[in-house]
Amino acid sequence: MAEGDEKPTFDWLPEGMESLADGEYDAIVMGTGLKECVISGLLSVNGMKVLHLDRNGYYGADCASLNLTNLYKKFNAGEPPSELGTNRDYNVDLIPKLIMACGNLTKMLLHSKVTRYLDFKQIDGSYVYKGGKVLKVPATPEEALKSSLMGLFEKRRFRKFLIYIDQYEADKPDTHQNRDLSKMTMRELYNDFGLQPDTHEFISHAMCLQLDDAHLDQPAAATVKELQVYCYSLARYGTSPYIYPVYGLGGLPEGFSRLCAIHGGTFMLNRDIDEILYDESGAANGVKAGNEMAKAKMVIGDPSYFPKDKVKATGQVVRCICLLNHPIPNVNKCESVQIIIPGPQVGRKNDIFICSLTKSHEVSAQGVYIAIVSTKVEKSQPEDDIAPGIALLGHVMQKFTSVATTYEPVADGSSDKCFISSSFDGTSHFENDCDDMLSLYKRVTGKELDMTINADSVEADY
Repeated sequence: MAEGDEKPTFDWLPEGMESLADGEYDAIVMGTGLKECVISGLLSVNGMKVLHLDRNGYYGADCASLNLTNLYKKFNAGEPPSELGTNRDYNVDLIPKLIMACGNLTKMLLHSKVTRYLDFKQIDGSYVYKGGKVLKVPATPEEALKSSLMGLFEKRRFRKFLIYIDQYEADKPDTHQNRDLSKMTMRELYNDFGLQPDTHEFISHAMCLQLDDAHLDQPAAATVKELQVYCYSLARYGTSPYIYPVYGLGGLPEGFSRLCAIHGGTFMLNRDIDEILYDESGAANGVKAGNEMAKAKMVIGDPSYFPKDKVKATGQVVRCICLLNHPIPNVNKCESVQIIIPGPQVGRKNDIFICSLTKSHEVSAQGVYIAIVSTKVEKSQPEDDIAPGIALLGHVMQKFTSVATTYEPVADGSSDKCFISSSFDGTSHFENDCDDMLSLYKRVTGKELDMTINADSVEADY
């Protein structure tokens, strides 16, 4: 609807109410977080009429990228010191996450062609904490033989294991070597190669990106597939399996928002809703904002837009954004890295994640390094949960700590037409969040997202 045009009227509008934008839509999406923008972009490409609202005046919601002034303002930290540089030097992500080069998010970006709006750069290294040391994660047979993570004989067993993983194809029995991974557990697979429990731990946590040990007693097929994605991503770029968008993650929701707008979607920032509307059967069929209403076949959004009876708390995540004037120590002078601290290494159930970014990704001024430590809260003092990660950073110029409660929907949305995403988890990668995006897409559309595209076309600058 062009500015100045009269708003359409509808029989369903109560007296004194006006239509919100065009009034009638296939879907109303609330919140411009990455998950919501991915969904609205894909739905609009599929020909659906989408209205996308956000209570904030910027894209990204809780996963926005902030300049220096806004970062200090958000955490009530006063004025930023002049020696840190200017606002235009900074794009600091509130929920920083790295992208697996051959993972599902990359496939979504390629499938939707959002890569045309973004540039990516490689992350320099992938590390794991073991026995009080930060060590590089090997993911090739050659690296395995040089790794200080294992002794000589364990290196050979690990090398043999990686060769098996590399050649394994689920639909080609001749690559299975008489192992049925739909029945054999991951623990049994590790033991079959003679690998020690310490090796199980770093493979599962730092390469398969498992968050706990439940997978060890489940069929190995799913975990092997995750390990293959890690290894293929690493093989693509050589030093780490991760990439990151130049100018921060804020470009991702903006890219999908542009996709939605190009295909006819309507966006309204600085527009909160007062309530979600329901029909006689209890199914959502619109929203109300002030004296305006819009109707739709479904309502989609992040948990913060829905009543408490539609979502349930799943825990808390603590994140600490740290400004450094040096690279993280003991990572071979890598300026951008991921470090995973397996929980059992520091007496915890949940892993601790560290990622570091710098000027090369256009997220900070020259000479300033941004390190983020995150994990799921287990202790009464969340600062204690991230302390093992903070200890690896060296001198910290400034810290910004936040604790967020995470939520997930109590229902799948099929009956009430409220399709709700889950909160971002405490990891420093997108793999679990991509599973939620794919689940949300299937719940909304009733079908799997087709991501059959050649990942070799990713537009990465490294």
